[in-house]
Amino acid sequence: MRKADIEAFFDCLAARDPEPRTELAYTNPYTLTVAVVLSAQATDVGVNKATGKLFKIADTAGKMLALGEAGLRAHIKTIGLYNNKAKNIIRLSEILVRQYGGRVPNDRAALQALPGVGRKTANVVLNVAFGEPTIAVDTHIFRVANRTGLARGKTPLMVETKLEKVVPERFRLHAHHWLILHGRYICKARNPACPRCPVAGLCGYKAKKPAVS
Repeated sequence: MRKADIEAFFDCLAARDPEPRTELAYTNPYTLTVAVVLSAQATDVGVNKATGKLFKIADTAGKMLALGEAGLRAHIKTIGLYNNKAKNIIRLSEILVRQYGGRVPNDRAALQALPGVGRKTANVVLNVAFGEPTIAVDTHIFRVANRTGLARGKTPLMVETKLEKVVPERFRLHAHHWLILHGRYICKARNPACPRCPVAGLCGYKAKKPAVS
């Protein structure tokens, strides 16, 4: 995709949603981290249902440790892989209390050293909690970037690296959410809504459906 097309692509998304936000419910950097860990292979809607009551009683690392692994499991048992996620959340909470006074570090390496936190999760936390212009490449962004021709790559890291190079600086802070929401609601995996896509004219998807006349 040409530079001018990329500018137009994000101008269009920005015009439709100037201040995009994560759909995960959270109250602080800690609850955001927990929510993102829980969201792996799960929907935001499902995570929010589980954390609605959880975060009322455990919104800090210390409170989560007091709740304990069994107590946490009881709150998140509707989420896939909840046993392993509960273990990771308790372990990362222990590390946060022991090494960071209960605070979530604003540092990629430190975040990725936490159990259950990979590069994607770290990027989400850095972007949403700390306002860093990071791009967390999930399945939606990976699909949109490749399908449209915005940033093609065989791995999430390749796509992330290309996006960092091609996304204009003025769009970097919100690019993450624009692309996720676009992939979630319009550029869907099985049935992309090409006829109502606001950037269809800039998209390189050869199989895109024609607009309804």
